[in-house]
Amino acid sequence: MRGFDAIETASRDEIAALQLTRLSATLRYAYANVAHYKAAFDAAGVHPDDFKCLEDLAKLPFTTKHDLRANYPFGMFAVPREQIVRVHASSGTTGKPTVVGYTAKDIETWAHVAARSIYAAGGRPGMMVHVAYGYGLFTGGLGAHYGAERLGCTVVPVSGGMTERQVQLITDFKPDIIMVTPSYMLAIMDEFQRQGLDPRASSLKIGIFGAEPWTNAMRTEIEYGFAMDAVDIYGLSEVIGPGVANECIETKDGLHIWEDHFYPEIIDPETGAVLPDGSKGELVFTSLTKEGMPVIRYRTRDLTRLLPGTARTMRRMEKVTGRSDDMVIVRGVNMFPSQIEEQLLKSEALTGHYHIVLTREGRMDEVAVHVEARPEFYAPGGMDMEAAVVMSRIKDTIGLTTRVVIEAPGAVERSVGKARRLVDRRPRD
Repeated sequence: MRGFDAIETASRDEIAALQLTRLSATLRYAYANVAHYKAAFDAAGVHPDDFKCLEDLAKLPFTTKHDLRANYPFGMFAVPREQIVRVHASSGTTGKPTVVGYTAKDIETWAHVAARSIYAAGGRPGMMVHVAYGYGLFTGGLGAHYGAERLGCTVVPVSGGMTERQVQLITDFKPDIIMVTPSYMLAIMDEFQRQGLDPRASSLKIGIFGAEPWTNAMRTEIEYGFAMDAVDIYGLSEVIGPGVANECIETKDGLHIWEDHFYPEIIDPETGAVLPDGSKGELVFTSLTKEGMPVIRYRTRDLTRLLPGTARTMRRMEKVTGRSDDMVIVRGVNMFPSQIEEQLLKSEALTGHYHIVLTREGRMDEVAVHVEARPEFYAPGGMDMEAAVVMSRIKDTIGLTTRVVIEAPGAVERSVGKARRLVDRRPRD
């Protein structure tokens, strides 16, 4: 399969040689231009000159979200602020925002890897792309926008929200591709049906979904609902934004990481030890070509594993279905929202709209799963048998006793941006 760039199908030796050259240069650049990295390297007793092979990267300290917040707003930049042409930032809901800066060259790189991602997903020049990711400080909308334009597509920059208008524009403009969070795609599908329109008859052929973990069961629901191919895109603002990795439409077997720009590692989230390819752990990235804000061994908190290439030579990351900081411990059991979602979507009577509510009665944690029924299956007061089946599945697979509440169609709050699946109402000790 011919990729967007020749490097996508280069030999592993060629890729490794390029990575070694770029990593060496990045480490020296970060050490010389970012006070945080110089201090962190010195404190760890390492120097960029100690880097002789790719495995030596493990000697260097990690970068965390805490480090970015401690250097708020511009302390992680490697160039004078005047050379930064764009700033993005997280929402800062759990503290100070994490701020990311881009030089003009970084914007070019970002547009290129995003275009490569859309191409891998089946996008081609001349196609129309409906971008329903949010625009603004969040990197999703602009990352998708620039990538689609770089590929030579027509972009419809709708942004998030206004679901009724989303459906109108899809119906009238007839785009080939939609880029949006998977949870909001379900809301768009609901709106099609509310308007009496068949989503399977829409013009959409490809959906490129990211910004939140989603299961293969949800992929199946979206693909059937819209008669489209649904593929996964990965990125995070601290590394560059959407376009770090993407699934190939030919295989849909994990996301090919664009290893000429981003070097991946998998570590044990508890010990920080590097794990061999194929092992499940936390994903860590080092940028290889960023000017404005290089990142060295950034801990993403996303849980996945590295696998050999298939449609491309570059290694794949398994679909992310959870984060180490999404995990909650309930009565001694480790639980991820994606594990619950997988069991819910095994039922043809239930949708992907759900919330998990944690409470505590006395000393005992309680888990209530509120999930929405499909209209054709909903029977007020008559869903107890279905709820019991789902509770049994969750108990058998996760080992956790839950209370499943099947809600009426439309009763569960919709997500416009990233889905908020877990509501923890337990008292803080």
